[in-house]
Amino acid sequence: MPYVVTDNCIKCKHLDCVEVCPVDCFYEGENTLVINPDECIDCDVCVPECPVEAILPDTDPIGVKWLEFNRKYSTDMNWPVITENSGPDPEHEKYHPVNFPDGKMHLFSENPGKGDLN
Repeated sequence: MPYVVTDNCIKCKHLDCVEVCPVDCFYEGENTLVINPDECIDCDVCVPECPVEAILPDTDPIGVKWLEFNRKYSTDMNWPVITENSGPDPEHEKYHPVNFPDGKMHLFSENPGKGDLN
């Protein structure tokens, strides 16, 4: 049961989760994160660290929809690994999920992030 990141992360991108991950399975896009489900060890230490509840198990009815999305962007799109917390998106409060009841995929960027090079 790997964990996955949902669209709640888009444009919020808090990074508290990445620094507690014992296996460095988070990958960074320009405005969101994903988890490589093949690397995730299901420890769930990242879950309580996410203030926007963007991390769910892939067995959750919502989480199951995000499994292939996370796999694609952590493997096929060459997004870099991220392990260090450099703070959330500067405008994260504006993009809190409660302000987007229909989701935030319309804000999603496929571009990779900087990873730990920032």
